Amino acid sequence: MSDELSLAGRVAVVTGASRGIGAAIADNLAAHGASLILSAFSNHAVLEQTRDEIVSRHGVTVDLVIGDIADPATSAALAKLAFSKYRRLDIWVNNAGVLLDGLIGMISDADIQATLGTNLAGVLHGTQAAARLMQRAKSGSIINIASIIGRFGNSGQLAYGASKAGVIGATMSAAKELAPSNIRVNAIAPGFIDTDMVRQLPEAKFAERMKSISMNRIGTPQDIANAALFLASDLSTYVTGQTLGVDGGMVI
Repeated sequence: MSDELSLAGRVAVVTGASRGIGAAIADNLAAHGASLILSAFSNHAVLEQTRDEIVSRHGVTVDLVIGDIADPATSAALAKLAFSKYRRLDIWVNNAGVLLDGLIGMISDADIQATLGTNLAGVLHGTQAAARLMQRAKSGSIINIASIIGRFGNSGQLAYGASKAGVIGATMSAAKELAPSNIRVNAIAPGFIDTDMVRQLPEAKFAERMKSISMNRIGTPQDIANAALFLASDLSTYVTGQTLGVDGGMVI
């Protein structure tokens, strides 16, 4: 293993880690030696299963926090656990998110609040909690999971696009503020990724999305996990304020 990819001795928080992209990121960080603190709001049993599989495969320590990331108390609990157990925090991945599509004029206030609460406010809460702890050591990497929709928009995704564009703006602002403390803040903007969420699309819509990908294949959670590993590792020590598109040349 390259020393620059080694995360041995480091502590990582991953939100929305029960399955899909979050679980893949957690597994990849653990494979390179990181101890983990994982969170999710629903799917408690699935999160526990993910933890057990990671521990079995990689032999690292994995702790869990159950809570809604839209509630600042959840981010506070994650940071508190990192401090009480390890006295350090090296990596924080703001991955938790929801996708609630809706045409303009037909989007409920509940869907707007849920989308902005989880996708954007959750990132702000997580960034603040992570920064407070990382500033003690003057080091760390915060990784925000945005979306290609936050960069280019998409019909039927007004609230989702707004939330993910907000994540990109927050990333750039946090990067500027935290750079003097040697804390890097970057975002990943996935394209069409093979998760349970996209597999629920109607067949015609799924085919339409596939045709828009220049590389002619759907992305995998591992593709996103590999980008996260780069941003978490010493390979990216001079990278901050960036949004890394991982979309196979997808055109929206």
